[in-house]
Order: sequence, then structure tokens, then C-alpha cells
Amino acid sequence: MKLKIAGGRIIDPAQNLDQITDLYIDAGAIIALGEGPDGFIAEETIDASGQIVAPGFIDLCAQLGEPGQTQRGTIASETAAAAAGGVTTLVTPPTTIPVVDTTAVAELIQDRAQDSGFARVLPLGALTKGLEGEQLAPMHALATSGCIGFSNARQPITSSMVLMRALEYAATHDLLVVFQAEDRSLVGNGCMHDGSTATRLGLIGIPAAAETIEVARCLLLAEETGVRVHFGQLSTAGSVKLIEEARLRGLPVTADVSAHQLLLTDEQVDGFDSMFHVSPPFRSVADRDALRNGLVTGTITAICSDHQPQDEIAKEAPFAATEIGISSLETLLPLSLLMVEEGWLELPQLIERLCKNPAEVLGVEAGTLEVGSAADITIFDPELRWSPTADQLRSKGKNTPFKALELKGRVTLTLLGGTPVFRL
Repeated sequence: MKLKIAGGRIIDPAQNLDQITDLYIDAGAIIALGEGPDGFIAEETIDASGQIVAPGFIDLCAQLGEPGQTQRGTIASETAAAAAGGVTTLVTPPTTIPVVDTTAVAELIQDRAQDSGFARVLPLGALTKGLEGEQLAPMHALATSGCIGFSNARQPITSSMVLMRALEYAATHDLLVVFQAEDRSLVGNGCMHDGSTATRLGLIGIPAAAETIEVARCLLLAEETGVRVHFGQLSTAGSVKLIEEARLRGLPVTADVSAHQLLLTDEQVDGFDSMFHVSPPFRSVADRDALRNGLVTGTITAICSDHQPQDEIAKEAPFAATEIGISSLETLLPLSLLMVEEGWLELPQLIERLCKNPAEVLGVEAGTLEVGSAADITIFDPELRWSPTADQLRSKGKNTPFKALELKGRVTLTLLGGTPVFRL
């Protein structure tokens, strides 16, 4: 299909491009910027005046529910939500049922995503069999089946020897390892940040050290083995400092933060609202500000949704007994735009952290509007106001603490390989 996107502000950090111009698409690829090719006749012209035209967002962490937990979401429902949020490529963790430790499960996820046609889904393979932290998963076979990297999610690998052997194997085959750092012995039965709010509410807290200790261990072993590592969904100031020091030493280390961690703190839990029950927990104001600073300095290279849809019943219990997570694919853009509104980032810098940098972390050819690249494109109106109420969300999970708020910034059109997969 031949498309012309007319009059939009095209921002592509990969090309240092920020200008109002036209973009042309044919056969699923971008064929020109500015002037159209000779003889080009568009089958559809999309008026993007007053809007931003950017590469499709790349989300480094989004749970889909399928296989195994379809009451939370399906690959079809959650990739539809991704398209509505401007996400054209997403990474899903290996915490499905069954775990992504066989080629059959990895291929099933990709096949169903392709059948749904809303977004590209790149599964992470399990670092250990069953995520049990004892035996290595068949990483090479999983990589050849499409796994973009490997992780044990938040399941512990108690033995540092097992972890080192896994990292050595990954380094040998140049495989990416993704950590969601957490010392489970320090988490215990905790359900929120270990601070004054937890004390006042009588809830068991999770100390910041539960994350920083594990980050330190993983960094030491990464330095020992030379493996490429990425730390997902950081939440503490101490972790940001450790990552910064590791990068200064030349370690191939990257990190991301979820959009909601850039905004909320443990103070929001004050009303026992289970929508604020997340992992990692919302931390202190000082931690949140350190995450923002890390984003500005480049210590944190990307922003993700950390999408965790839940069914309604999962959030209907006393705070500590509810399931964790926020349905956040569709709020990734407006929450991230608050970093621009509050002066932490310029808009091109924000888009870089949603497109170009995640593509570099994964080592994939995406996140750009360069001529010849796949036409994965997000068009959004940064001034459009809306509220993520249940009827507005396409995700099967309606668990969001932002449903009563008016957010600013909404995707109006998403193209995947030149095909419209979402229109507002």
C-alpha cells in the first residue's frame, strides 16, 4: 500500500532529524522523506499536521498473559493494546505457563503474535530451566528459535556458580542477558517500599538493598565473564549509581526504567489502593529523582511500560494479598511525556529513549525512519487529553492507578510494516 504522511513533525533521533515534512511509504517500507519519488501516487494521504511522527516505540518489558494466564490477557488483546500505545515491537519475559525454556513455547508466542498482526513480539528465553535457578536452559536453541535474550525474571538464582556459568555461556555465544535484579531473601513477604509509609500502614516493607545487592552481584559476574547485560525496571538510587560506575569502567551494560516509576513514590500507597501494588515497589522521592537523573545522563537508556495486566478479581483483596502490576502499555506515551512537560527531557531525547536506544539494546534493525527501513511508525498528538478508563483501554487488564486522571498525549495512528494497526 502506498501511503503519504503529510505535514507532521518528523522526529527520528537515529538520523538527528527533527523537522516538519512529508514521509512516503510503499510495500511496507519508507521510500522517501521530503519530496516524493517520481510518479508516486498515494493510495491514502494521512494528514499529520500538528502531530508528531516518530518511529514505532520499542517496549523492553511487557507481559502478555498467554500462554497460560489468558484471564489476564491474550497475545491478541495485549498486542492490540500495544498498537494503541504506539508500540510496534515489544519484548515479553519468559514467565509464561509453561516457561519459555523450550523452542516450542518460543515459537508459539511468535506465531500467535504474527497471526494477530498488531505488533512484533520478541520473547526472552529462560536463563535456567523452569526459571528454577539450577540448570541452564538450552539458550543456543532458544536463540535460533527467535528469543532476543535471556532472563530469569525475578526468580532467584541462588548459586553464584550457576549464574556465572550461565553468563559465561551467554558471553561465548554473544547472547544478551536481562536482569530484573531482586534478592528474594530480602524481599520476603514485603509488599511495598520499606519506608515511613509502610511503617504507618503496618505493611511489610521491601528495602532498597533487595535490589542494589543483586545489581552489585550481577555486575561483578558480568565484569568477570564479559557478557552483554541489561538491567530492567530499576527502582533505586543505589542501582543507578552502580550502573553508572559500571558504564564508566567500560562494561557493556544498559538499563531501563518503567514510566510509572518515574512519576510515583511510596507515598501514593497511603490509601491501601491495590492498583499501586507493583514490583519493584514504588520507592522514595529521592529514589524517583535519581531515576530521572539517570535518564537525563544516559545511565538509564530506555523507558519501558512494564505492562502487567491483571483480571479484576486479582486486585480485589487486602493490599498485600493482591497480584502485582499495572496495565501500562497504553499509558507509556502520556506518562513519558510528563518528563518533557516537567523539563527533564526534550521531546527528541524522549523519543530516543522509546525508539532508538531500545533497538540498540536488543541489536535489532528498528527504531528509525531511515529510507529503506520498515515502516513501523507512531503518530501522536502531544496535546490531546484523555483518561485511561476501562472503556478506553484495549488491554484485557484494566488495572491502572491513572484511570481517574486526565493524561496529555495520545497515539492517533500506528503503522506496522506500512499497515495501519491502530487508528483513533
